[in-house]
Amino acid sequence: MWDSLLTSFLDRAIRKGRLEVTFADGTCKTFGGGPGGPEIEVTLKDPDLPRKMITDIELAFCEGYMDGDIELGNDDLYGVIELAMVNLRSDGARRGGVQRAVSTSRRILRRIAQFNPVGKAQENVAHHYDLSGALYDLFLDEDRQYSCAYFARPDMTLEEAQLAKKHHIAGKLRLKPGLKVLDIGCGWGGMALTLARDYGVRVVGVTLSREQHAIATRRVKEAGLEDQVDIRLQDYRHVDETFDRVVSVGMFEHVGVPHYREYFRHVKQFLAPDGVALIHTIGRSDPPGATAAFITKYIFPGGYVPALSEASAAIEKERLVTCDVEVWRLHYAETLKHWYDRFMENVDKARELYDERFVRMWRLYLIASEMTFRMNDQVVFQFQLARDQQAVPLTRDYLYRDADATTGGQASPKAATPERAQSAAE
Repeated sequence: MWDSLLTSFLDRAIRKGRLEVTFADGTCKTFGGGPGGPEIEVTLKDPDLPRKMITDIELAFCEGYMDGDIELGNDDLYGVIELAMVNLRSDGARRGGVQRAVSTSRRILRRIAQFNPVGKAQENVAHHYDLSGALYDLFLDEDRQYSCAYFARPDMTLEEAQLAKKHHIAGKLRLKPGLKVLDIGCGWGGMALTLARDYGVRVVGVTLSREQHAIATRRVKEAGLEDQVDIRLQDYRHVDETFDRVVSVGMFEHVGVPHYREYFRHVKQFLAPDGVALIHTIGRSDPPGATAAFITKYIFPGGYVPALSEASAAIEKERLVTCDVEVWRLHYAETLKHWYDRFMENVDKARELYDERFVRMWRLYLIASEMTFRMNDQVVFQFQLARDQQAVPLTRDYLYRDADATTGGQASPKAATPERAQSAAE
């Protein structure tokens, strides 16, 4: 029965490209055949997979692939994810009743899934960021920037694009030597180190990851910047200080919709009257939705990519001034492609750290994320916020006035001298 139900569903769903499915009993069925998609071969080795896929096809496929119960022709993960995106997500009306019910219930229950009070938030962070530090060395740049890079030139290396990202953000913060900066979700300390070293500011960085805290603290000491950078294992909601600047890169995705106003309320409280904040987050171009079950269960529990309308509403209600919103298209797709290529170059080391199931999970995560940016219009938002609308210049010209080719056109002081940092900020 379940085989026939899955066959009926795929008959309706697959229009572009071609899908050939071999079921556990050896039966082979072909679906689609129209232009506009790849040709994919899938073998379902577990006879219970059709039942699971009828309930939630995305999660069942991911778990089946991770467990080795699904085999792909040429192990073509890129192809099968592209096929799914051009068909299953292009027309929700072709989904079966059970699939629609699952999607609807996920949207309804998302506020529960994203409830991240202080203790729960630390548990969720540990799930992903307290993995072996050696894992992240396999695919991140030398500075361990685990967020979208800025490809101001298409020929940039990952290291160059991540450096350009940091300087682009620093430019929006309008830094001057001696300013005090709060870095919410400071990761492994790369942003804090760059701002302190290149712009002469003092930085307080907070993270909930013990692994990140240990590494960032060590990096600060090795750089000799203990008098400028203070890395804390602390929830941002427990910080009770005022800052000239607030920066947060890749952390807002972990806040959760029920906490948006709480988050921006704290950002406002942190800022001095003439302060400036820069919030960098993944965003969705379509209306509010729900996080894919695979991502919630295996990668980022409690995480959610906000729609512009959701973030903006919280900013407005907390009476912050939106000075600028910049949208980055496809930069994260290119970043993820670099990460995936590096991960595959070191895939044997990843197996040694974990196992084959983890490798399959991580490949799914990186490829699915890349393809979501390429094909589903997922983007990155940068919100420049202030308490006073006159806190920043009236135009964005200042970001490019003193462009340096080595950072892809992003103004940046190249030495840790107050004079050069002051010049770049003026």
